[in-house]
Amino acid sequence: MNNVHIVTLGCSKNEVDSSMMYSLLNRDKYKMVNNPNDADILIVNTCGFIDAAKEESIDTILESIEYKKSGKCKKVLLSGCLAQRYPEELLKEIPEIDGIIGTGNINYINELLDRSLKGNIFVKTDNLNSAYIEGVKKEIVNITEYVKISEGCNNNCSYCIIPSLRGKNRSRKIEDIYSEVEYLVEKGTREIILIAQNTTDYGIDLYSKYSLAKLIKEISKIENLKWIRVMYLYPDHFTKDLIEEFRDNEKLLKYVDMPLQHISDNVLRNMERKTNKDHIIKTINELRKSVPEIIIRTTLIVGFPEESDNDFKELVDFVEKTKFDKLGVFEYSKEEGTKASLMRKQIDENTKKTRKEEIMYIQSEISRELLSKNLGENLEVLIEEKIDENNYVGRTYMDAPEIDGVTYVFSDKNLEIGNFINVNIVDTLDYDLVGDVI
Repeated sequence: MNNVHIVTLGCSKNEVDSSMMYSLLNRDKYKMVNNPNDADILIVNTCGFIDAAKEESIDTILESIEYKKSGKCKKVLLSGCLAQRYPEELLKEIPEIDGIIGTGNINYINELLDRSLKGNIFVKTDNLNSAYIEGVKKEIVNITEYVKISEGCNNNCSYCIIPSLRGKNRSRKIEDIYSEVEYLVEKGTREIILIAQNTTDYGIDLYSKYSLAKLIKEISKIENLKWIRVMYLYPDHFTKDLIEEFRDNEKLLKYVDMPLQHISDNVLRNMERKTNKDHIIKTINELRKSVPEIIIRTTLIVGFPEESDNDFKELVDFVEKTKFDKLGVFEYSKEEGTKASLMRKQIDENTKKTRKEEIMYIQSEISRELLSKNLGENLEVLIEEKIDENNYVGRTYMDAPEIDGVTYVFSDKNLEIGNFINVNIVDTLDYDLVGDVI
């Protein structure tokens, strides 16, 4: 029996892939372990989206190699986007690596582990557009679970390498997603987070129309499912029936994660985004009019090639006027193999940093103002962690795990992890809430 440990880097989509690999392990040969010190085989599930993520992946690979040099570990394998993107280069630069598992080859995990233990150094990065592996049952089920509704992306934005690492958009069937969610809920999950590279594109390849609203309506029928959250909702196909679903569906959280990247039409054209300023503003206004309590989160990119001072000022004005509930900013990362990397007017690093800091300062003031409006409100909180005898950490519908804030909860009675508790908000921090159990 060989022990396997997976180190997961990057986004929630990688979390799903790691979970899938664990669930597919042949239990007669391989056992999942939580501690890398106990592992015979270490798999680093890498991220390769931007420079910072690539650096983190390389550092983690080198740390894993040290386990092989000094400990029990026999093999170090790589999976995920960085491995898919640079397989030969990684093997050349870090010869201690024992194999590369491409993003479309998770279903071969046992065969590849067998090969590795026999001494074969392999690279398997084909099958980029492979079908999703259905029917895999996750053994360790959490209160909150991510469910991938499609794989790949058709957007081909000029700055993004993802389509060449994950393939074209491939939606899963509604009945397969329903079956997975039903299983997770039976095992104790209460919050489902639907994810994909672009969730608003869901269903167009299978059903010839955008079908996210229909999918949400179907899984809402699962009795003990409490919360449905959706991430990565691109604005280009945010349909009228999807807005109506947010308005009318009690299980669908009034929380929209909408990566906009910019608001200047000049920059959006250079990014080859499938939307424009007028459409973005119209979509946000329709959402807020139809669903007054909606929380809107976005991410932006500053320092994109040819982003002028006027383009940036337009973005600043948009952020100040729109007052997003949640907002993150990335400095543009020049990625080889993308159209944007070949654009002539690249922005210097100092300008990128300055622009990011300006946006984040503005957003910190907006966040403080918006959070203060929750003082005195009674909110439902999902309890996730016990800090000490009387203090807990949880989340309201306004916060997605890991990327948003939390709510600190005081209670003189014991609270069960995974319960939903009514909390009166008594204080606010920079991005978090503080409350007492009612």
